[in-house]
Amino acid sequence: MNSKLKNSERLQIKQQKADSGLMSERYPNVASVIVAMNYYNGSSGQVIMQRTVNFFPNSNTYFKMECMKRDCIDGGFNLETVIAKMMKGRLKSGKGELVCAGKDSSGHARIDYKISIKYKDTSR
Repeated sequence: MNSKLKNSERLQIKQQKADSGLMSERYPNVASVIVAMNYYNGSSGQVIMQRTVNFFPNSNTYFKMECMKRDCIDGGFNLETVIAKMMKGRLKSGKGELVCAGKDSSGHARIDYKISIKYKDTSR
């Protein structure tokens, strides 16, 4: 991917993060969301990277994780619907697997994830 296209994509992501709003505004009853991920290259069973992302009340609610494949275009792993469903049901944990939907010529990456959500104590 050429650098001009990659820079344009980075600016677009930065704007989407800003537009997503803060957790304290969208999910006022949530204290934190922790997303632990293992990245895999295609169908390989070998973990190429482990990553943990923490979201707190002052964090943006941008739950799309980037694909780590260099040639990936318009890819990534969107956890927005997974996290929204968990919050709606007040679930504290969940796990699953996603495949990158990006366009590239060398196969797609995938992740498995574990999500932990802490809710604010509302009994006070």
